[in-house]
Amino acid sequence: MSDEYVLLIHEPDWDPDSMTPDEWREAMTGHQAFQDAVVAAGERILATSALQPITKATKITPRAGEPPLISDGPFSETREVVTGFYSFTASTPEQARELAALVPTGGWVELYPVLALDLAR
Repeated sequence: MSDEYVLLIHEPDWDPDSMTPDEWREAMTGHQAFQDAVVAAGERILATSALQPITKATKITPRAGEPPLISDGPFSETREVVTGFYSFTASTPEQARELAALVPTGGWVELYPVLALDLAR
């Protein structure tokens, strides 16, 4: 049985509008190779997407007894930002790490096993 994992892709200075068509094609070829490897391993991609640059992000900070604090990006405390994600299945943590290592990035990735929630407890 396979478990679900979420992989967050971090890139420094992410701005897809500044990429040349060749850079975009190269990146997409690398992502397609990752997706093909997941399927070849008998696993599934459950969801994936690229994100807009941090200049279009909104930070929402809940505050007890007060309205939330809402700030538009960029956020000075952030150097490398989440630029995309995958949700995929893997049979073992080792397989998940091996597959995650195939994701192309100029930064780094984070891999999290998804917590199966029992909402009926």
